[in-house]
Amino acid sequence: CMYMQLYKVWIPDPEEVWKSAELLKDYKPGDKVLQLRLEEGKDLEYCLDQKTKELPPLRNPDILVGENDLTALSYLHEPAVLHNLKVRFIDSKLIYTYCGIVLVAINPYEQLPIYGEDIINAYSGQNMGDMDPHIFAVAEEAYKQMARDERNQSIIVSGESGAGKTVSAKYAMRYFATVSGSASEANVEEKVLASNPIMESIGNAKTTRNDNSSRFGKYIEIGFDKRYRIIGANMRTYLLEKSRVVFQAEEERNYHIFYQLCASAALPEFKTLRLGMKFTFIGLCNCRYRAASLSISDSYQMGIYQILAGILHLGNVEFASRDSDSCIIPPKHEPLTIFCDLMGVEYEEMAHWLCHRKLATATETYIKPISKLHAINARDALAKHIYANLFNWIVDHVNKALHATVKQHSFIGVLDIYGFETFEINSFEQFCINYANEKLQQQFNMHVFKLEQEEYMKEQIPWTLIDFYDNQPCINLIEAKMGILDLLDEECKMPKGSDDTWAQKLYNTHLNKCALFEKPRLSNKAFIIKHFADKVEYQCEGFLEKNKDTVYEEQIKVLKSSKFKLLPELFQDEEKAISPTSATPSGRVPLSRTAVKPAKARPGQASKEHKKTVGHQFRNSLHLLMETLNATTPHYVRCIKPNDFKFPFTFDEKRAVQQLRACGVLETIRISAAGFPSRWTYQEFFSRYRVLMKQRDVLGDRKQTCKNVLEKLILDKDKYQFGKTKIFFRAGQVAYLEKIRADKLRAACIRIQKTIRGWLMRKKYVRMRKAAITIQRYVRGYQARCYANFLRRTRAAITIQKFQRMYVVHKRYQCMRAATIALQALLRGYMARNKYQMMLREHKSIIIQKHVRGWLARVHYHRTLKAIVYLQCCYRRMMAKRELKKLKIEARSVERYKKLHIGLENKIMQLQRKIDEQNKEYKSLMEKLSNLEITYSTETEKLRSDVERLRMSEEEAKNAANRVLSLQEEIAKLRKELHQTQSEKKTIEEWADKYKHETEQASMHMDALHETMEKKLVEETKQLELDLNDERLRYQNLLNEFSRLEERYDDLKDEMNLMSSQALFTSDQRPGIQERFIDLLQLLIVFTISICSFVPVVGMLLGDRIVPFLQRQELESENKKLKNELNELQKALTETRSPEVTAPGAPAYRVLLDQLTSVSEELEVRKEEVLILRSQLVSQKEAIQPKVNKLADALCGKVTLQSPQDYHMLNEDGELWLVYEGLKQANRLLESQLQSQKKSHENELESLRGEIQSLKEENNRQQQLLAQNLQLPPEARIEASLQHEITRLTNENLDLMEQLEKQDKTVRKLKKQLKVFAKKIGELEVGQMENISPGQIIDEPIRPVNIPRKEKDFQGMLEYKKEDEQKLVKNLILELKPRGVAVNLIPGLPAYILFMCVRHADYLNDDQKVRSLLTSTINGIKKVLKKRGDDFETVSFWLSNTCRFLHCLKQYSGEEGFMKHNTPRQNEHCLTNFDLAEYRQVLSDLAIQIYQQLVRVLENILQPMIVSGMLEHETIQGVSGVKPTGLRKRTSSIADEGTYTLDSIIRQLNSFHSVMCQHGMDPELIKQVVKQMFYIIGAITLNNLLLRKDMCSWSKGMQIRYNVSQLEEWLRDKNLMNSGAKETLEPLIQAAQLLQVKKKTDEDAEAICSMCNALTTAQIVKVLNLYTPVNEFEERVLVSFIRTIQMRLRDRKDSPQLLMDAKHIFPVTFPFNPSSLALETIQIPASLGLGFISRV
Repeated sequence: CMYMQLYKVWIPDPEEVWKSAELLKDYKPGDKVLQLRLEEGKDLEYCLDQKTKELPPLRNPDILVGENDLTALSYLHEPAVLHNLKVRFIDSKLIYTYCGIVLVAINPYEQLPIYGEDIINAYSGQNMGDMDPHIFAVAEEAYKQMARDERNQSIIVSGESGAGKTVSAKYAMRYFATVSGSASEANVEEKVLASNPIMESIGNAKTTRNDNSSRFGKYIEIGFDKRYRIIGANMRTYLLEKSRVVFQAEEERNYHIFYQLCASAALPEFKTLRLGMKFTFIGLCNCRYRAASLSISDSYQMGIYQILAGILHLGNVEFASRDSDSCIIPPKHEPLTIFCDLMGVEYEEMAHWLCHRKLATATETYIKPISKLHAINARDALAKHIYANLFNWIVDHVNKALHATVKQHSFIGVLDIYGFETFEINSFEQFCINYANEKLQQQFNMHVFKLEQEEYMKEQIPWTLIDFYDNQPCINLIEAKMGILDLLDEECKMPKGSDDTWAQKLYNTHLNKCALFEKPRLSNKAFIIKHFADKVEYQCEGFLEKNKDTVYEEQIKVLKSSKFKLLPELFQDEEKAISPTSATPSGRVPLSRTAVKPAKARPGQASKEHKKTVGHQFRNSLHLLMETLNATTPHYVRCIKPNDFKFPFTFDEKRAVQQLRACGVLETIRISAAGFPSRWTYQEFFSRYRVLMKQRDVLGDRKQTCKNVLEKLILDKDKYQFGKTKIFFRAGQVAYLEKIRADKLRAACIRIQKTIRGWLMRKKYVRMRKAAITIQRYVRGYQARCYANFLRRTRAAITIQKFQRMYVVHKRYQCMRAATIALQALLRGYMARNKYQMMLREHKSIIIQKHVRGWLARVHYHRTLKAIVYLQCCYRRMMAKRELKKLKIEARSVERYKKLHIGLENKIMQLQRKIDEQNKEYKSLMEKLSNLEITYSTETEKLRSDVERLRMSEEEAKNAANRVLSLQEEIAKLRKELHQTQSEKKTIEEWADKYKHETEQASMHMDALHETMEKKLVEETKQLELDLNDERLRYQNLLNEFSRLEERYDDLKDEMNLMSSQALFTSDQRPGIQERFIDLLQLLIVFTISICSFVPVVGMLLGDRIVPFLQRQELESENKKLKNELNELQKALTETRSPEVTAPGAPAYRVLLDQLTSVSEELEVRKEEVLILRSQLVSQKEAIQPKVNKLADALCGKVTLQSPQDYHMLNEDGELWLVYEGLKQANRLLESQLQSQKKSHENELESLRGEIQSLKEENNRQQQLLAQNLQLPPEARIEASLQHEITRLTNENLDLMEQLEKQDKTVRKLKKQLKVFAKKIGELEVGQMENISPGQIIDEPIRPVNIPRKEKDFQGMLEYKKEDEQKLVKNLILELKPRGVAVNLIPGLPAYILFMCVRHADYLNDDQKVRSLLTSTINGIKKVLKKRGDDFETVSFWLSNTCRFLHCLKQYSGEEGFMKHNTPRQNEHCLTNFDLAEYRQVLSDLAIQIYQQLVRVLENILQPMIVSGMLEHETIQGVSGVKPTGLRKRTSSIADEGTYTLDSIIRQLNSFHSVMCQHGMDPELIKQVVKQMFYIIGAITLNNLLLRKDMCSWSKGMQIRYNVSQLEEWLRDKNLMNSGAKETLEPLIQAAQLLQVKKKTDEDAEAICSMCNALTTAQIVKVLNLYTPVNEFEERVLVSFIRTIQMRLRDRKDSPQLLMDAKHIFPVTFPFNPSSLALETIQIPASLGLGFISRV
């Protein structure tokens, strides 16, 4: 039992229809309640139905949610289908889903970028199950089955209004138109697409559910020829809603055409329609152009508008009642007057028959007035009848325009028909629509049942009858005898039949007798039918009137008598009508034929035809449609309307379930679920469920292995069946297997985790134990070593301590001893010095003391002496006084006289001695006096000389005073000059500061300008590079188109020659031949005009230098003349289509042949003119150079082109190299100007700085000189000033001498150059004379002549005869086998041979031979490529040889740029007479065409391998698991025989590379080819990844990255990593990384945005939306995360395109690659058959 705990179920819900809930405990049989928990966390007890005891449906595992095919779901029921559609629509933004054979399309109400031509190309040729669901996949499947099974196909698109049926049908037709193309030049596919707007305009209207609702059904058959190209189409229409013309419900509108017509009422041509009345109008749609493209002439278009305007005015006609049974129209009623004027009928007649009718009896006919109500009904019926006939007429003309001119081989029908409808009020239209849907549903059920039966029988499964809903009883209720339609037709025939009586008949006939028929309880005018989708209640009111659709014949007769040409045509179709059961000649079924009441019964079939009711016609046309569909293979598209409010990506579950029930999707699911819905191939089953098998269960036979395993896993054998190639499972068994697989994987994961954790723990324990032991060992050893070291260190320490201590003590002793000695020395010295000082001080002290003591002693002595003297004096005075007293006493005695005489003698002796001393002093004074006299005399003489000298000094002082005055004047002058100098200095300093400031500003400005210019230059350079690549790509595409036109022209010319050689034409072939003539002439004129389109661009570039016959006016006149002749021929052929006109020999035939001949001749002339024009371009290159410079100046000056036309004029064929040169010159000019401007500013700045520095130095020097001069004496000042002036003049003279020497050098240099130029001019004149008059060379041997070598020394030339030229081209080009040449001979040998022949023709100065050989060579290469253009070796071989031939023409052209690469011997082989620059351009164009053809061949070879090898094949086996698939099987990822793998791609790449290397292709060209190949691989792989949901998984990302790494390894092996090929794979690499990175948090989003810079936003979001887990362990990407990514990338400006352009071809360049091979050494092998040429 699957109802176990944690399992999820679906329970009914009134709001969401179904809700998911989780079981809280296991279900046991007999339980009445289920314990559930809703997703929002609420617990619930779900009561089971006691009667049915049905359990709620189980929910599929999350891994199966979001599948592309609903039949891949294990549990197939309504909630599973609804949930899967909702998840895909809301979360993944996917609108398409498969449901078995049905494509379910949900209207997104938003424009999606999934319908471009790139998407069409991606789906083209793919299997339906390989790509994501899409309308293009259904269209491709129908197209493929038509070609494979030779059986017509149908695509049935159904759904209710607003679901997108018409859009789906439109896209299907667009797919056919794009993929198949048309078989002729008439562009039938464009006409098929152009018919859609017209039919929508006249058949679509706004309803409450849809703004563009189709109010009719249509079935378009698109016809194909035997090559399955579109040749025509045919349209059938069903049940146009005519009542909408006269009545619209609230908030609904009439058909679009009326509003479009009213909106254009102001146009001049619509003035006569008088539309400015009470009409509501909307925007105008350009339907006139579409009508013109479908061969509806302008007069008919105006007629249609006139009729439509008449219908509008007819609706405004009013009636006035005269009494209860009659009415009248007011006289001169304006609306009726306008109606009659527009319709071209008489006013009185129409007014009469609008108010009267004819009644015919057996004997007479009389006219009866009608009441106002009947008149209004008759008016409305007439308006509806006119519009219906106009609708049919337009459909007929559209069919005529789409009619196939040749026999149709098969067709694909696209049925766009209304879906099941039920409204509040349902009438006759809903009854018919639902009746048609019953028939279609029956056909659908039978087809599904048939497919199931075929599948079972094919797989040899026992067939058991599946009970499915059969709606045949409901169909019988409607269409069988005495059914609803029969009773309705019978009531219409009754004279007084009414809706009420018809309702009573229905009740009496079917009520209580048919279970599908019921009567409403509260109504007697309605009935209920139980349709397959739902019960519908129909109101009987209006059924009879709508079924009869009566129009009075008298009114029709009035319209038939109209003078208006178109109006009678509408009613002529009624007379020619045949039975609706067979198609009209145009293939359309007239379903809305109106029954017209005649005045008298008409005998015969016509009367019966007019009395057919609408219901009868619809039944017949429906039978015809079912016959057509039963004869084809149907494909079903069911359109779903997600909500009624037209909100984008909003899903209303209730509305969706209603439509799913109504469109049959659930019935498909039910039929599929009733049998074995899940189907696996044995290999897929084995790959998915290998984990459930044991090793012993795996046998060599996969089928037996699967049987053995299934018998063990599923015990009930009724749950599965073994087919021939598949295993069939009943519903729920895959989920059960997935559960077992998940449990096994979970158990395996747990066991692996347990084992790994145990192993990790054991390993950790062992590692820890080992580490502990090791640590212990090392610790113990370390400790032992530490102890030993400790002991050693202790012993050593003791020893060291001993010696250290000894050393320390010794050192200390030594230090102390030395210190002591030093101290002693110092101390002793100090003491000695102190002692010495002390002794010195003592000595000095003694001296001082001595002197002091002496002074003191003397002072004391003098003081004592003075005191003693004073005392003596005092004493003596006292004694003298006493003596005097005694003397006075003794004076009178003798003794006193004696003593007195003794004193006098002593005094005399003393005086004598004094006199002697004075004599001695006198003598010394006399001597001194004599000496002084002598000194005086000498001094006197000296003073006299001094006086004389002073007198002279006085005179000199007077002179010096005069000089001082002059010096003072000079000083004043110098001070004045100093003041001026200082002012000038200040001015200079101010100027210098100002200049410095300006210079700084200028420098800043220049820096800013420099940065701006650099940025601008970089941007402009990038833009110019992009523009150059775009222009180069456009040019190469034009060359491709040019070559295609040439091939087309050659094919048509061959066909023309073949047809003209035939003698007779059969009658059925002549129209086709006539059209082929017209197509041929059209193509020739287009081809000629395309060739002549080179001329205007060259005229613009060369101006007046172009030759007169290349004037633009002349070419335009020629083109006009050719167009006029073509128009005349077409007119003549269309007017006269008799067989005699187009027969051989007829005038028109001869005119066509003459025109073909003249156009062919004109084509040859134009070809020659193009060659001459290219030569003019090369020769006028120098003249164009100023214009290129002007273009560069314009770019620098921000001058842009005036208009896009001017820009495109520069991009014509043959002129792209001029644009390239101009752009390069502009870039170089900008760079040189910027550099020169920068250098000039820097130099100017340096010079100004130098000048400022010199001025400062000069100023300082002047100040120093002035200061020195002021300090010097006047004479020295004058000398200093003179010396300064002399120095200045000397420096100036030296500067002038240097300038003079420079000028002398310049003059000598110019003289030398003049001599060289004169010599060159003389040589050129001699050369010109030689060219002009070769006869003078013999007489004037001025120029040395090339002396021919001896015969054994070859000159590298090959000689051939003129008549052998075709043989040379044939043997060397047309019949040459590349394989043998590439292997056995030197690379590029044909190119060398052809160039050596060209050299000989140049040596002979034979221009005709050169031109003929080059033209034949180019045409021969084109022919061989046309013949063997699908062979890679041939294309590669001739691409290599064409490039080598081009390089030879450059290498030996004689131009300096090419000659510098040559050896001197090679330079001798340069061309001497002809400049082949124009042929180099032609060869370059040819090489581009060959390169593009090579790329196409590569693409055709690689394309089948890429998807299989890069995406589907499992390079790493076992990484990705295969998920369950539905009815649409994918291509198996298991490599079978014939399946391409990555190795296949690499082998093919090796083959390509080896072939190109063998052919000697240039390495740069090989790199470009490899880059293009890798781009193709990356683009196709990424495009398929973006369109395949099953490929977007983590494991597939790993596979892709591994595959890319293998390709990168291949590039490394071939040394091609610098080719740019790896960069082309960057988008694919980033997409693979995006599949593998985490996708949860904001940090992950930031990482993704920074990582995926090579992917566009649309691609990133698409990959995230498509990401699908393969296993339960992976998680889906949340919608919030995707929105976060979108928010982060919203500012990124990238392309909105989803897919990469896989057809994009990078512009190719051919870099010059000179050859080192000497031409004279080349040998011609005999195998080439060129014995007729000889070496020279």
